[in-house]
Amino acid sequence: MTETVILESTVTCPECGHSETETMPVNACQWFYDCNACGTLLRPLPGDCCVYCSYGTVPCPPIQQDKSCCG
Repeated sequence: MTETVILESTVTCPECGHSETETMPVNACQWFYDCNACGTLLRPLPGDCCVYCSYGTVPCPPIQQDKSCCG
């Protein structure tokens, strides 16, 4: 059985509420994300591995596959 990994996630800035759909990398973690509306630099929340797991509608590909992120 093949797992379907979703590669797009909508990131929402906690400062201004701006949302933008991004394509997640499959071979790297994204620890920083610049909000295109207000310029806030987003970083993962404590306990999350990347900005997609903290602020996105879909967790990163490794987490979707029950693997550790970036490990």
